[in-house]
Amino acid sequence: MKRIVAKVTSMTLLFTLGLTLLFSGWGTAVVHATGLTVTASGGGNEAAFVEWSSVSNASGYKVYVKAASAADSQYQQLHNELIRKYASYWRADAAGLAAGNYVMKVEAVLSGGGTASAVTGTLAVTAYDRSGFAFSTASPYGTGSGAYNDNGTLRSGAQVLYVTSQNAQTVTLPVVVSSSGTMQTGTGLGGILSLRQKGYDTTPLAIRFIGQVTAADLSGQLNSSGYLELKGKNNYTEMNITLEGIGKDATAYGWGMLLRYTGNVEVRNLGVMLFPDDGISMDTGNANVWVHNNDIFYGSAGSDADQAKGDGSTDLKKGSSYITISYNHYFDSGKAALVGLSESAEFFVTFHHNWFDHSDSRHPRIRVASVHVYNNFYDGVSKYGVGVTTGASAFVESNVFRNTKNPMLSSLQGTDALGEGTFSGENGGMIKAYNNSITGAASLIYANSNTGTAPANAASSDAYLASSRNESVPGSYKALVGGTAYNNFDTSVNTGVSAAAVDSVSAVQQKVTAGAGRQGGGDFRWTFNNSVDDAAYAINAPLMSAIRSYTSGLVSVGGNSGPVGPTPAPSATPVPTVTPAPSATPVPTATPVPTATPVPTVTPAPSATPAPTATPAPGAAVHNFTASGTSSSFFTIQGNISTSKGTVIYNGLTLTQCLKIESATSIQFTAAKASTLTLVFNSEGTKIKVDGTSYPITNGVATVSVAAGAHTITKDSTANLYYVVVE
Repeated sequence: MKRIVAKVTSMTLLFTLGLTLLFSGWGTAVVHATGLTVTASGGGNEAAFVEWSSVSNASGYKVYVKAASAADSQYQQLHNELIRKYASYWRADAAGLAAGNYVMKVEAVLSGGGTASAVTGTLAVTAYDRSGFAFSTASPYGTGSGAYNDNGTLRSGAQVLYVTSQNAQTVTLPVVVSSSGTMQTGTGLGGILSLRQKGYDTTPLAIRFIGQVTAADLSGQLNSSGYLELKGKNNYTEMNITLEGIGKDATAYGWGMLLRYTGNVEVRNLGVMLFPDDGISMDTGNANVWVHNNDIFYGSAGSDADQAKGDGSTDLKKGSSYITISYNHYFDSGKAALVGLSESAEFFVTFHHNWFDHSDSRHPRIRVASVHVYNNFYDGVSKYGVGVTTGASAFVESNVFRNTKNPMLSSLQGTDALGEGTFSGENGGMIKAYNNSITGAASLIYANSNTGTAPANAASSDAYLASSRNESVPGSYKALVGGTAYNNFDTSVNTGVSAAAVDSVSAVQQKVTAGAGRQGGGDFRWTFNNSVDDAAYAINAPLMSAIRSYTSGLVSVGGNSGPVGPTPAPSATPVPTVTPAPSATPVPTATPVPTATPVPTVTPAPSATPAPTATPAPGAAVHNFTASGTSSSFFTIQGNISTSKGTVIYNGLTLTQCLKIESATSIQFTAAKASTLTLVFNSEGTKIKVDGTSYPITNGVATVSVAAGAHTITKDSTANLYYVVVE
């Protein structure tokens, strides 16, 4: 693989269509148009993608998406960061799509003038599987979708932040830092998250990683242990944040993620490599966290002998509850998941549709918690699958255990008491097992059935074998050490999982191997040798070597077509949204968690009207800084232009270039008659001066009545001006 540098000259803060997906199926139809060939396209979970060959005389590219049944006037343009160049092709990803049918269009901007374009066939978009305790109606927030609605679209007022290897230290975002609404601009990804820790800003925020982002790229943004910290003010603070990768090659390389005191957080579509200690750590006071569709590789070696592959891949502890871990691909993890450390009260976690690919132990290893483990594929596990201690209860349902040495363990009893003593010296817990497929197990002892590898042992077993899903485990079956009984949580609390959501065990292996991990299986492939790797728990030297030498195939970021302009035809709403084709049934949307009143944002929410959106009256003087810079026949403009202050959607226009309102900035004009002056900003400014008088900027807009005659606009507070109308 070639070493790459992702070229992004500035941060982009956008509120619009989101772009990420997990693909379990791919379309590969080749579409030709004059001078442009679409080489691959497809739809996946709440997203679609298109790839095309370079056009020799193209100066750049634009990409659009619409519902398959919609008119061409409904195409919505994707933002520049979502278009990327690779060695032999270009690619764009569109996400934030509700389930339905879509088409995408690629347009090449030709250097000699004109365009060439090609359109994909119909792309079927499906929904992510939102199941488990993160989506339980009994949970604090009712969802773990972070910045997204439960139908896959961005939440009202959501912010989108793009992070690359080039801008990770310089990306900026205004954050509310006081109860009075004071805004402070955070610089660097770590700086932004540090301001969010104050707890005043609950604006939905999708943080999108593009390409390989290394610990060196995040210098100054990580804590002293090498973690990107996402922290709230206190236990279960509402965050509404999604950390996600774009495409199939977004990789957190050499750093981990620490979640603490958070509520409603999603982590998805990332490769996590060579992390310090833990990969994704949910440490203390988290609720409604959804970690899904990630590829999790080796971490950096720790000081202990059992940390050669890193420590925990996805650990949660210290009061973290209502967590769902799903559709992740664990590559030979040493310790996949610790659940619980020193808790005394019950808490709830779900593991489903994960691929434990030749990993060793802790799938998960549970203290105290009530944990639902279903539809996972245990694929050549060298030590043990699910382990319970200290009074924990686990419902282990419809999983596939292939050559898993010890599928289920309870501390100090059953298999764990046979002599090896490698699991735990703590008190035991209880497992209810139902409808699992188990082949190649070395030891499995049921409390009430002779179908394991040894006769039933009611006093010292690994699990109770249920004859139906809703069976309650009798209280007479207890842990040998500690004496706790199974608490039957699965029949008494809302687990966020219906019986219909549990796949037939016969379908699990195929579904998990096709759907777990990053979209399209990610850009890192590895095939284990079952005859060796099923039983081996030593580090796989060739795999580690491949991880250490990994680089993304990304060449550059952006379509190089200049600022993103308005969509090809007027849009009905200020923010681009795409409605799925009528033939698809959208996923039911859960009632959103109540949130604080949104603060002024760079781009308005789809349902919000940021300012009057009537078309300027005939004869009005209009200046669009994105289209015209400082050149105007009506206004005399002095000042500096910037393309790094974010994107504003106004009147159906996508505005990406602004005039910086600084001390030396001025705009002069002469009104022929009494008029209304409308000035459109982003969220940074609070006031602007017209003829020396200060006027407020409200929700990004200042409106001033002016008399006939000459007028001058100057600085009051620092601001960024995108659009001017005199009418």
